[in-house]
Amino acid sequence: MRPEQIEALFDREPGYRLSEEDRRLFQEFKDELNAGKIRAAEPDATAPTGWRVNAWVKKGILLGFRMGSIADMSVDPTRQPFFDKSTYPVKTLDAGAGIRIVPGGSSIRDGVYVGRGVICMPPMFINVGAYVDEGALVDSHALVGSCAQIGRNCHISAGAQIGGVLEPVGSLPVIVEDDVLIGGNCGVYEGTVIKRRAVLGSGTILNRSTPLYDAVTGAIHESTEERPLVVPENAVVVAGARPIQRGPGKDWQLSLYTPVIVKYRTATTDAKVRLEDLLR
Repeated sequence: MRPEQIEALFDREPGYRLSEEDRRLFQEFKDELNAGKIRAAEPDATAPTGWRVNAWVKKGILLGFRMGSIADMSVDPTRQPFFDKSTYPVKTLDAGAGIRIVPGGSSIRDGVYVGRGVICMPPMFINVGAYVDEGALVDSHALVGSCAQIGRNCHISAGAQIGGVLEPVGSLPVIVEDDVLIGGNCGVYEGTVIKRRAVLGSGTILNRSTPLYDAVTGAIHESTEERPLVVPENAVVVAGARPIQRGPGKDWQLSLYTPVIVKYRTATTDAKVRLEDLLR
């Protein structure tokens, strides 16, 4: 698969009539997405965040929406109707893939890589372009958004929302590195990068707008126009608050939500340690 082929097809003028060769190219592209051979973002030690975005891959995903037509994908058209782009049906899997999808309404879209040993608890959803590595758990009512990258042995707890970033194509999607624990009802958005072995306590929200305060080192982690919010390795983050310092908010003794690093996991901390033990 050559990126310039996808780039050229993406740049065609509206109304361009697709050929069979074009459709074969897109199918080859999607096959490589499914196999994890190409990714919307990948590790890059030279990048400030440790990751780089592959804009051409995101263009290929967008191309699929442009190429597809609305198709009936219903299991039962009367009792459970589903209609979506013909280019993005439900991902095809078999028992040999070593992936558990527990019955109860979960869905994985085509164009997603899911590694061996991944467990999907119902109902959950993984959107196109996402990459979920081996041994991860995606729990009930959790979302893995388009192009999000989930590392090995991660735990995405019930109700957690891992936002995806498909557009703009040059923007880094949400990155969750290996051995990260995302607590229940957390939200990770806008290209946030969570480094290895970090822990988010239940209800923590991370995005580009809210600084992350480090109560251990005194540092304040913020996003910039060029760089998303980055959560350090081994950080244990919980939902906190900071008082408003001026105006009516101060007079009324109001506080604003802010995530806070309360401690760091040590090298001897087991990767499967319970969240409650870390927060004690």
